[in-house]
Amino acid sequence: MVYLEHSETLSFDKKRLPDAQILKGDVQFRHEDMLMYCDSAYFYEKTNSLDAFGNVRFVQGDTLSGYGDVLYYDGNRKYAKLRHHVRLIHRQTVLTTDRVDYDRKNELAFYDEWGQIEDSVSTLTSVWGLYMPPSSQAVFRDQVHLINRNFVLDTDSLRYNTKTHIADLVQPTTIVYEKETTILSDLGTYNTETEQSRLLNRSRVLHEDGKQLTGDTIYYDKHIGYGRVRGHMQLRDTVQKSTLYGNFGELFNDGDNAYATDSALMVDWSNDTAYTFMHADTLFADLIPYTDTTILPIDSALGRLTPDTILTDTTYRQIRAFRNVRVYNKEYQTVSDSLVYNGRDSIATLYYDPVLWSQKQQVSADIIHIYIKNSLADYAHGIGNAIAIKHEAQDMYDQMQGKEMYAYIRDGEIRQVDVSGNAETIFYPREEDGTFTGVNKTQSSMVKLYLADQKVERIVFSTTTNGTMYPLDQIKDEERFLNAFFWAKKERPRNQLDVFRQAERTPRPKEKAVSAAVVETETETTPKAREDKQRNKRKKENNETLSTTDSAVKQRAGRAGR
Repeated sequence: MVYLEHSETLSFDKKRLPDAQILKGDVQFRHEDMLMYCDSAYFYEKTNSLDAFGNVRFVQGDTLSGYGDVLYYDGNRKYAKLRHHVRLIHRQTVLTTDRVDYDRKNELAFYDEWGQIEDSVSTLTSVWGLYMPPSSQAVFRDQVHLINRNFVLDTDSLRYNTKTHIADLVQPTTIVYEKETTILSDLGTYNTETEQSRLLNRSRVLHEDGKQLTGDTIYYDKHIGYGRVRGHMQLRDTVQKSTLYGNFGELFNDGDNAYATDSALMVDWSNDTAYTFMHADTLFADLIPYTDTTILPIDSALGRLTPDTILTDTTYRQIRAFRNVRVYNKEYQTVSDSLVYNGRDSIATLYYDPVLWSQKQQVSADIIHIYIKNSLADYAHGIGNAIAIKHEAQDMYDQMQGKEMYAYIRDGEIRQVDVSGNAETIFYPREEDGTFTGVNKTQSSMVKLYLADQKVERIVFSTTTNGTMYPLDQIKDEERFLNAFFWAKKERPRNQLDVFRQAERTPRPKEKAVSAAVVETETETTPKAREDKQRNKRKKENNETLSTTDSAVKQRAGRAGR
């Protein structure tokens, strides 16, 4: 029953309000654990209800109170209607609206003509809202707008807990950190206090610096800039013009440092006519701050070039690929066990049985440095057991091998090959009609080969050269091949999808030419080799980077597997 606790006056108007007690002055009612206060009221004792007016206030227990200009209360249904300048206060949560209904039996309050809920960290407005005091859970619909000290959230439907400050995203939602980050998701959870989120259903995290993260499931901590992705990860960098893919990955510093594994793929689209596709078991992409702004220019024998890196940048990109590296560009392709690309001087270094292909040419060595210009290979530097091979016909292969090799590439073709240090060659000269005239074998300290349209244009040997021309029918089969020869056609990536193929590695020869460990600089070498001597420190740093990060790769890959 609803009880009248206090009133300064009590009267009746049988004609106008036959069933009502008219109360005025400091009116107070009690119903179970709820107290109601007002300036005046109509009390319907038979129906166990009341209408309260002026400075209306109710208090339920010690956690919930309501304020307004008018209150309609039905004691049988335990149902209250507050109207005009309404405030409902539950602990640190304040609901402000012009009309709210409060169902005491089910312990829920709702509004349907605009309202605002404010807690200790956020202010939220919507056309329609439902609030459940016992669980501190709220549901909002239509033009939902949440303002936090750090971000703004907009959606058409949202579930929000004012105690835990966790928002459940159930419709397309936009979370904007001004001049920093935008989160787009239609399913997930977001903690508005800690800025940690679990985003599902191909959500996206966009950064003002051009990075865009997409994934099936994203755990993202905005406060520390950390993200973990499971399922179809895609980290797109519109500044570096590259995209990192994988089925699992992590990013740090809002994407400045990231890695991907499980079908990992890096796509460089900075050259829109020749994308580069790189696959490996694990791929790392990092932006490295400059510690030394001195960068030597790249000067090839075919023209002076400037590296891709811009001197005014404060960072440069580094790509590290580990295990089963396969690269496809329509103008060149490579395979190796590991690779490090250093944007500081635009050099990609291939380790452990690397092979480079360009058109019909195959180049291999113990280590290969590829110098990149405009996202394309400008030239390659092979060190130790270096050999270049071109298939002519059947079992006929033009071959050049030595301690060091430079292969210069233009328009997707190798135009010049320089070999120095115990240089050996095997060539199959042709007549004008295309018939082979024999086999030419030479040994010298240096050889320069010039090509045009995939054909040998001219060959320059050093002065100390020994050579022999053999008729085709008078050379033994084993003499047709240099001791570093192997033909790895089956390993070559044929298209961007072929980088994922687990190609069986071609057996390398047991007897090789000269190991990279004993390569020495000779007086008869290319101008490029002399200039590269100045870069030895950077190449050594790449080698050290590979060895010192190998254990970290295993740890992260193991964690990814878990």
